[in-house]
Amino acid sequence: MTQINTGFGFSLNSPIRVGIVGTGFAAKLRAETLVADARSNLVAVAGHNPETTAAFCQTFGAEAAVSWRKLVERDDLDLVIVCTVNRDHGAIVLAALENDKHVVVEYPLSLELSEGERAIELAAQKQKLLHIEHIELLGGLHSSIKESLPSVGKVFYARYVTITSVRSVPDRWTFQHSLFGFPLIGAISRLHRFTDLFGEATSVNCQTQFWDTQPDFYKACLCNAQLRFANGVLAEAVYGKGETFWQSENIFTIYGEAGTLIFTPESGQLIQGENRQTIKVGTRRGLFAKDTEVVLDCLLNGTPLYVKNTSSLYALKVADAARRSSEIGQKLAIDNS
Repeated sequence: MTQINTGFGFSLNSPIRVGIVGTGFAAKLRAETLVADARSNLVAVAGHNPETTAAFCQTFGAEAAVSWRKLVERDDLDLVIVCTVNRDHGAIVLAALENDKHVVVEYPLSLELSEGERAIELAAQKQKLLHIEHIELLGGLHSSIKESLPSVGKVFYARYVTITSVRSVPDRWTFQHSLFGFPLIGAISRLHRFTDLFGEATSVNCQTQFWDTQPDFYKACLCNAQLRFANGVLAEAVYGKGETFWQSENIFTIYGEAGTLIFTPESGQLIQGENRQTIKVGTRRGLFAKDTEVVLDCLLNGTPLYVKNTSSLYALKVADAARRSSEIGQKLAIDNS
């Protein structure tokens, strides 16, 4: 049979060989998709806990790697998918690219802007795929927001509030400064929604509060960032989680000169005076599977991805400016040159 090479040079007759770093929720969903798709072969997995990793590998018929460092060095892998703690994203991505692997990484690309910049430069030099997952763009909520924007005319203010009430916070990495990172970097999708909708930001003013319980751990955090965009939009991102909050909230509000849009993850409303129109919001289910399938399509067929890694890097630039603003207690201008 004649082999046909497409996309990044892969043959349609042999599956893409994949390694996963991580054994958590996202890794499980990725593995399920890879195993079910004849175009891919899950070869190896590296995890933090040997027992958990062994069980994960048994479930999906993969080999347990000693460490992520050993995994990225393997000659029998084409693609590495990074699904581990935020702190390690940048280092693993760089190591995988240095070892000539294509890479998929859950957001954020890195906790350090300079490291993220190096990764994207290296991927371009190596001519390797570097895809940063941003499933918030794949979901029905973002699609509905983008489709509805013209109905409110010129937008002048937007506010995105995501607060998660957690009773009795465990000692998890998502409540650990060093592993999760600055809140709006670790949860960079909040700012990426804004930059995808409104383009370049020109300034940011950010305040952050933590309720620390022990060194490196906190039981709650609150982050508030005000952003000014080049097109004149003023936007506010509010991110909070933990025991301090007694009620969860997830509301995206957009104020335009011809109306107001209010969205929750389940539904939306267009308000124009006395008129209120309900807007349907598509499902959030199956997004990791969809993201994985998009990557396989890109590698095999050259199909464009739904997000550019440079767009993710720009959101990281804005988030890093928010971090610095919070540290010095002043508004910062964002250099877009």
